[in-house]
Amino acid sequence: MRSFLSAAIALAVVPQALAAETGHAALDWSAFELIWAIPFVGILLSIAILPLAAPHFWHHRQGAVAIAWALAFLVPFAALYGFEHAHHEFLHSMLLDYIPFVIMLFALYTISGGVYVKGHFAGTPVNNTGLLALGTGLASFTGTTGASVLLIRPLIRANAGRKYNVHTVVFFIFLVSNIGGSLTPLGDPPLYLGFLKGVDFFWTTTNLLAKTIVAVAVLLSVFFVLDSILYGREAKSEAPKDTSISLVGKRNLLLLAAVVGVVLWTATWETDGVVNIGGIAVDYPSIVRSGGLLALAFLSLAITPAEARTGNDFNWGPMAEVAKLFLGIFVTIIPVIGILKAGSAGALAPVVALVTNPDGTPNNAAYFWVTGGLSSFLDNAPTYLVFFNAAGGDPATLMTTFAGTLAAISAGAVFMGANTYIGNAPNFMVKAIAEDMGVKMPSFFGYMVWSVVFLLPTFGLITYLFFL
Repeated sequence: MRSFLSAAIALAVVPQALAAETGHAALDWSAFELIWAIPFVGILLSIAILPLAAPHFWHHRQGAVAIAWALAFLVPFAALYGFEHAHHEFLHSMLLDYIPFVIMLFALYTISGGVYVKGHFAGTPVNNTGLLALGTGLASFTGTTGASVLLIRPLIRANAGRKYNVHTVVFFIFLVSNIGGSLTPLGDPPLYLGFLKGVDFFWTTTNLLAKTIVAVAVLLSVFFVLDSILYGREAKSEAPKDTSISLVGKRNLLLLAAVVGVVLWTATWETDGVVNIGGIAVDYPSIVRSGGLLALAFLSLAITPAEARTGNDFNWGPMAEVAKLFLGIFVTIIPVIGILKAGSAGALAPVVALVTNPDGTPNNAAYFWVTGGLSSFLDNAPTYLVFFNAAGGDPATLMTTFAGTLAAISAGAVFMGANTYIGNAPNFMVKAIAEDMGVKMPSFFGYMVWSVVFLLPTFGLITYLFFL
C-alpha cells in the first residue's frame, strides 16, 4: 500500500515539476487514434481476467498493475504532447472525479460496515423475499456496497441449514448489489460520477423509478416462486429458527442520514467560489462535501462498538482494492473520454454511430444495451462515463432534451452490472463472503447462466416498455 501511495503522489507531482512554462492550450482530441485506448482496455481486461487466471499475483500486485497501466498512458502522452498537458489532464481527473468518487465510497463503506445485524431469522421464502426487498430499498441510500456489507451475512446465516441456498445469494447480487442502487447518486458508482458531472441529485429518482419498480417486481416475484419450490423440497427442521434481531452500532444510521444531508446541501449550494489547485478550479461545495463525508466516516470509526466491526468481519481490503484500481481506471480513461467528446470527428465515431439513429437522434434502446453489455464485463462506472460523453456530455441537455438517453445509459450501467461477477464492485465481494461462509457459489460462467436466464428477459421487458 505504501508503494502504491508513493507512485500515486509521483504521478501528481512529477508532471507538475517538469511542466513547461507556457500556458495550457486545449488538445484536439479528434487527432487521437484508438491506440490511446489500449491502457484503458488493458486495465479493464486485467480486472476481468487476472483474478481468475492468476489470483495470487492479482491479490498482491493489483496496485502495481493499476500504476503500470496509468504510466502506459501518461509517459507517452507527456513525451508527445508535453508535461503541461499530462499534468493538467491527470490533475483534472484526480481532483474532479477520482478523489470525490473514492471519498464517497469510503464514507458509505465505513459507516455501513459499522451496523451489525445481530441474531438471525428462519430462511423461509417470505423472510428471504422480505430481506431482499429491504436491501434493494436500502441500496439507493447506503450504496450497493453498504447494503451488501450490511445484509449478506444475515441472509446467509438465515439459510445456512437449507440444502438449496445458492439462489438466494445470486438474487441478492442481482437486486441488492446492483439494481437497488439505481435511484440516487449514493446508490451506485456510475450515478455518483454522473452527479459529479452535473446531473441533479433527484434526477435519477424521478427518471429511473418506474424502470426500477418493474425490474424489482419481476425479479422478486420470480425469486419468491423459485424459493418456494426449493423450500418445499427441504425438511423444514433443517432451517434455522427465528431468534431476536437487534442492531449493534445503530448510531451509524444517523451518520448515513447525515451523508445524504451533506450531499443534498452541497448540491443545492450556489456559489462562484473556487480554490485553484495546480490550475484546476475546485468549487467550494465539492471541497465541503468531501470534507464532510470524511468527517462522518472518521466519526463512525470513533463511535462504533468493536462488536459491530467484528461481527461484520470488517476490514479495509475491499476499499483498498477499489482505490487502487480506480486510480488506474480514471487515468487511462482520459483519452477515451477525450476521443468520444470529438464525436463523429473522432476515432470512436463507429461507437457514436452504433447508438445513433439514421436521422441523428440517439437510439435509446442501443444506449441501454451497449452501455449495459459493456458494463457487464468492463465495470459499470467507467462504462457510464464513456457513454455519458458519447451522448454529448452536457448534463443540462441530457437531463432535459435527451432525458430518455441518459435514463437508458444510467439503467444500462446499473442494472446490467449484475450480469457478471465483474460488472460491479460488490459482486465479487458478496461472492467471497458467501464462499467464506460455506456457500458453493457458481463459477464465473456458471453465474452468467443465472443472469442469462433471469436477467436478460427482464431487461428485454424494460427495453420494450421504456426505450423503444
